[in-house]
This record gives sequence, C-alpha cells and structure tokens, in this order.
Amino acid sequence: MSYLDWIVLSLTLTFIVAYGIYKSRENKDIDSYLLADKSLPWYHVTLSLMATQASAITFLSAPGQAYTDGMRFVQFYFGLPLAMVILCITFVPKFNKLKIFTAYEFLEGRFDLRTRTLTSFLFLLQRGLSTGLSIYAPSLILSSILGWDITWTNIISGGIVMLYTVSGGAQAVSHTHLQQMGIVTIGMVIAGFMVVKLLPENVSFTDALHVAGKMGKTNLIDFTFDLNNRYNVWSGLIGGFFLQLSYFGTDQSQVGRYLTGSSQGQSKLGLAMNGLLKIPMQFLILLVGVLVFAFYQFTNPPLFFNQVEVNKIKKTQYAAEFEKLEKDHELIQKGKHAHVMALTDALNKEDQQAIDKSRIVLGKIEDDVKEVRGKAQTLLSKANGGDVNDVNYIFLRFVIDYLPVGMLGLLIAVILLASMGSVAAAYNSLASCTVVDIYKRMYHKDDQDRNYVGASRWATFFWGIFCIFVAQYASRLGSMIEAVNVLGSLFYGVILGIFLVAFYFKTIGGRAVFWAAVLGEVFVVLSYWKDLTAFLWLNLIGCVLVIAFAFLLEKIWPEPKKEIAIEMP
Repeated sequence: MSYLDWIVLSLTLTFIVAYGIYKSRENKDIDSYLLADKSLPWYHVTLSLMATQASAITFLSAPGQAYTDGMRFVQFYFGLPLAMVILCITFVPKFNKLKIFTAYEFLEGRFDLRTRTLTSFLFLLQRGLSTGLSIYAPSLILSSILGWDITWTNIISGGIVMLYTVSGGAQAVSHTHLQQMGIVTIGMVIAGFMVVKLLPENVSFTDALHVAGKMGKTNLIDFTFDLNNRYNVWSGLIGGFFLQLSYFGTDQSQVGRYLTGSSQGQSKLGLAMNGLLKIPMQFLILLVGVLVFAFYQFTNPPLFFNQVEVNKIKKTQYAAEFEKLEKDHELIQKGKHAHVMALTDALNKEDQQAIDKSRIVLGKIEDDVKEVRGKAQTLLSKANGGDVNDVNYIFLRFVIDYLPVGMLGLLIAVILLASMGSVAAAYNSLASCTVVDIYKRMYHKDDQDRNYVGASRWATFFWGIFCIFVAQYASRLGSMIEAVNVLGSLFYGVILGIFLVAFYFKTIGGRAVFWAAVLGEVFVVLSYWKDLTAFLWLNLIGCVLVIAFAFLLEKIWPEPKKEIAIEMP
C-alpha cells in the first residue's frame, strides 16, 4: 500500500478506537458496562444490530460467494422480517419486563439453574467459535498485504478490538457501531462505483449485469423445494426464519444490543428497521461481487486469488508447473473476451439466437477454466498443504490490484471496521454471560458493582484470547460466510426450542427440557455429520426436536409439580 493508504487506514481506525473509549469513559457499574444504562435510541439499536451481523466475513466472503455461486445466498435472509415481527411481539416485552442482563436469566426462573447453565454454555461455545472466524477474516487482509504470518495478524485483529471493549463495554460497542456502519456503507458504495468505472468504455452497468445474468450469477430466486439445496426460497423462509429467530431472540450478542434501548418501543423499532434494511444491504454487497465477476469477464482474473499461497508455490519445485498453468489460464481468458463482447452485442440487439450461441461457447470455456483451476488447486495442496479455497480472497484481490491510491486504504478500513463491530459485540456478550450466568450467579451473588465490572473486563480479556486462538484454525473451513452460518445452525435451533418451550408450553418442567435439549443437540450434530440435509434446515430440526422430546419426556417422566420452577416476576 502507498503512504496515503496507510494514512487513511491508520486515521480511520484510530478515530474509531479513540471515539469508543471517549464515549464510554464514565462506566461505573454493571448496568453501564453491560447494558449502556439502557439509554440508546432506536437508530443506535438498529445500526448496532446490523454492525454485529455485518462482520468482515460479510464484506470479504459475500462478494466472493456471489462471484462463484451467484446471488442466491440473499434468500438466506428471507425469513428475517417475519422473525423481527415475532421478536417484537414476544421476546422484547418479556425481556424488558424481567429487567435482565442476559437472555438466559429468564430460563432459570421458568425452569431451573441447570437449564439456564446448559443454554448459556451452548451460546458461549457457539459464539466463541464463530468469533474466531470473524477475527480470522480481517487477518486475511493484513496477511495478504503485508505478507505477515497469520498468527500475528490474528493477534492484531483481535487485540485492537479487545482494547476498547475491555475499557468501555457496551457503551463503547454501541457508539463505535454507529461510526463503523457509516464508514462501511460509504466504502461499499464507492467500491461498487469503482467496479463499474473500471469496466471497458463500451460496457455499461446494465451490460455487465446482463452478461453476469446470462452466466448464471443473478440467480436471486429459486422456488424449487429441495432439502439438499442450501439456498432457495423455502430454506430461507423456513430454515432462515428459525435461524434468525434464534439468533436475534436467544443469542446474547444480539439480545444485548436491543436490551440497551431506552424503552421497549425503541428496542422494537430498532429490530423492525433491522428487518427492513438487512436484505437490501446484503443484496447490494452480493451485487458488488456480481459486478466483480462481470469485470473479470473483460479482464484476465488471477488463476488463484490468494496471492500469499501463489508466492509460496513459486518458491518450490512446483513453480514451473504452476507457471505453465497460469499461462494456460491466461490464454483461455484472452480467448473468452471476444465471446463475452459478442454476448454483450447480442444482448443489446436482443438477438436470442446469438445469445444462446454465446452462452453455449462461454459455458464450455468456463468448464476449461474450472479444469485449469482444479489442477492449480491440486498443485497448491501438494506444494503448500494450505488453504486451496480462495473464495474469501476474490474481493480482496480486486481491491488490492485495481483500486486507486487512498481508496485501497479506505476499503481495507471498511473491512477491518466491520470485523471490529461484530467482534466487539461478541466479546461484550461473552463477558455478559460469563459474569451474569456463571460468576455472579454461582460464585459471587452479592458483590459490589465495581467488582462485577472488573470481572467483566477480565472475562472480555479471556474470551478475546480464546477467540484469537480459534482464529488460528479458521483457514480450514472454506467460505467464511457459510462456515459461520453452519456453525450457528448447529446450536441455534436447539437454543430456540428451549425458549419456545419456556414461552408457550407452561406444563413442561426443567428436567424434561434439559434432557430434550441434550438429545436434540446430539441429533443435530449427527444430521450434519451424516450430511442428511442442507444446513439451514438444522435450525428447524433442532427446534422441533427439543419441543417434541420435551413434550414426550414430560409425559413419560413427569416432574413433580412442586419442583417446576415458576416464571420470574
């Protein structure tokens, strides 16, 4: 990067960290540290919710996902608006009435301490692991640009966030989210504009979309009902609904965001606006990836987008073989350009016969490209033994290779800020559960607030170290945006099932729901391990199994009425 890029990047990150520490400098008690004194307006809640979701994984992996698989991933979010409605009607009033710090406090009053602890543990495990992925994503940036070892980049990425989260708690998280989302939005709009500007002079934005569409990348909607298809309308509306309902209703990283609302109405409005804005936001991010795909139809793309791995193989005995593959790939791409231009002309003239002919030819060329890339990936695996899935590097490589001086620094800052937003919220939620559900509940029930704040800071530090450690192994999981959602799907359905039993099945006691959750989790993990269905359906399966098992266990192994805990007042 140039000096100007470094200046833009450094100033942006310094401003965010300093602003977060400044705005939260007066945290004196646990309410301030964990819930920001419940003082935030709806737009803070909305932007904090969106920033928590929109990690660096979103801005790195989603464009690459669209590049390789088209825009069908947007269907993943189709269940979100309905989930927000259900949350506003049920979860938000319940949580506000109980005046709780974490979602899992409610479960002890409704069931027992054992169920609360199990649910909190499932959250801590899932969120700790997925936060490791969120730290790893921006580490790719520093590693690719600076050539640093991934261990040090993980420490830097996770450590910067730890600095202001340990210091400021929920106040710092929320206030930095507001600034982060503003910069991130501006940066992604500029990135989309730059992709279009870099297209050949005779190719318009519309032409680029038409070309990408004819090559199968604008596949937004798929009504085919197929349990093995990861992304279609039905998996998004049903599986996605249960995932989003569990994520926003039972995941403390999200619950903690809307518990900071100044009133129940502000929390509800914040959730509702998140439901309205998230799908358009994700659509635009995927659209950037489709535009990058269209750009590379007129310009030679790299054979492999992870430059670090390419540099490594060129220092091995496989260098000559890889360079030959690069030349073969370049020749194929040069031959493709004429056919892409022919497709563009045919689309402008609405010549269907010519369009069909060009699509057939381009389909064969794409098969040739896949064959050469497959050989390259096999060679890279032999030589480096590292990551041969480069989907997370596609957008990053475009940014590094083509954006002008100054713009590169801004886009790198955007991706790092997105990571900081989601990781900060995760640190804060992990600390909340650790202190409130374990430390305060089991060991120090009546301690002073300053001691709880101190424990929260230490818990934040501990989870920061844990997540950085997890990040060291994240490179083995392929597409980050899929990996983080697969990981969530392994736990969210079961957790949601526990809460639904708590809300709507008043005759079921703690013993039944505890063992139902254990059995449900075992079945979900086995279903994923045996690859019985696409991962989104695991959310529905886990939820239904917990409810069904709890109902059956209560019938065959009834809990004495005197032992069933009553709901917290």
